[in-house]
Amino acid sequence: MPNPQFKCTVLVQVLPEQTDVAQGVHAFSYTITIENIGDVSAQLIGRHWHIADARGHEQEVHGLAVVGHQPLLAPGQSFQYSSWAQIATPQGSMRGRFLCATEDATVFYAEVPEFMLADSGALH
Repeated sequence: MPNPQFKCTVLVQVLPEQTDVAQGVHAFSYTITIENIGDVSAQLIGRHWHIADARGHEQEVHGLAVVGHQPLLAPGQSFQYSSWAQIATPQGSMRGRFLCATEDATVFYAEVPEFMLADSGALH
């Protein structure tokens, strides 16, 4: 029986040029690596994100593709992209998932575990 599975890893960085502390705007870039660790080819179709600041204010972002791409990944292949998010506090978090489908139209989700949006240099 086929086993479609994507593994997602995340790297976060502060975007100082997009951050305005006086205005309560904190920006972070995130780079996502999506690796096909399953045994069948599959395509990333869309994404759904929950972005929360330290005050509990949450934004939802969803749509087709990631940065204009819907990559088809064979087993062992990976795709990497970068995007960014703004929140009102110096720390927050994101979590989400990707809607994916195999070539025979079996739908599955690739979960992205919650990760911190924070300046690691500013954490104590």
